[in-house]
Amino acid sequence: MVRAISRFFEQPVLGPNRVRLAYGVAAATDVVQLALGPFGWFFVDEIVDVVAAIVITRLIGFHPLLLPTFVLELVPIADMLPTWTGCVALVVSLRRRQQASEPPAARGEIIDV
Repeated sequence: MVRAISRFFEQPVLGPNRVRLAYGVAAATDVVQLALGPFGWFFVDEIVDVVAAIVITRLIGFHPLLLPTFVLELVPIADMLPTWTGCVALVVSLRRRQQASEPPAARGEIIDV
């Protein structure tokens, strides 16, 4: 149980495929919510948000900015904004800056000597 929780908070190394997939999921989620309209269908918006939050978290790792994005998506008119895409852009930017400042051994990379 503890291991599963700690895996949830791991920060994966952001490769180009993970970033592309995260942007794709975020953009697709925003497009679906825009197509559903400001009030959406009965709980469809919420289900889409839960799935998006889980998939994005698995792709780029958990970040506290994902939580307010999820809560903002519950507000009827606010879910018409591209909040998931904006959040992914911000988290990816922050993670890349963080990973660039870490030494290669801390990122799990092999160092040639």
